[in-house]
Amino acid sequence: MVLQGKTAVVTGAAGTMGLAAARMLLEDGAKVALVDLDATRLDTVVRFIRGATHPVACDISDAAAVRAACQNVEQALGPIDILVNNAGILSNNKVEATDAAEWRRVLGANLDGAFYLAQRVVPAMKARRFGRIINTCSLAAKTGGLTAGTAYSVSKGAMTSLTFSLARELAPYGVTANGISPAYVKTPMITEQLSEDQRQKLLKDIPVGRFCEPEEFAHVVRFLASPLAGFITGEIVDINGGLLMD
Repeated sequence: MVLQGKTAVVTGAAGTMGLAAARMLLEDGAKVALVDLDATRLDTVVRFIRGATHPVACDISDAAAVRAACQNVEQALGPIDILVNNAGILSNNKVEATDAAEWRRVLGANLDGAFYLAQRVVPAMKARRFGRIINTCSLAAKTGGLTAGTAYSVSKGAMTSLTFSLARELAPYGVTANGISPAYVKTPMITEQLSEDQRQKLLKDIPVGRFCEPEEFAHVVRFLASPLAGFITGEIVDINGGLLMD
């Protein structure tokens, strides 16, 4: 129970990856605020998850909503020690097919929310000289998007840069910022939006010959949130089955 007494916020918590991460953090003793846009799914998730949880419905692309959500969490669970910026939406449209509304919607969910949340929790983390910020990045940031579209790939590239910026700024205060760059996790957002031909091609291209399990992503979250990772900051951890080696 290495996270006993710590409070974590996981965004996109009603989704497959967010829920897996929340469960791992709960297993290590953390209190976890489950943040998601979908209030109905959150209510369902809370009924089937064990541990100290607090659901918060929030549109993280709205700065005012983020401020209110963080205040809600702090009142219910205490100061926020761990922030897992996991919420995101996929767009498969390439540049010519991406209109202004889609561009803004994807960047709002995938990047703006992470910035607003980090901006809100950083002052208290610095004051306590402890904090963990963990950002869900993507293989798309390094490849330009094998199957993902322009807006998604750009948002994840920016998320990587945000991670580096936070890491550099916050290291002197005992606050780490790291990213996880997964590829093709078994989630409805990813694998169910691929055609059968795309799935079969990817399985041939991935050296380990399978897609990533949500729990494998969650184990990396667990490690980066733990005291064992205190000397790691500004790192982007690739979990892609060898699809990209650099």
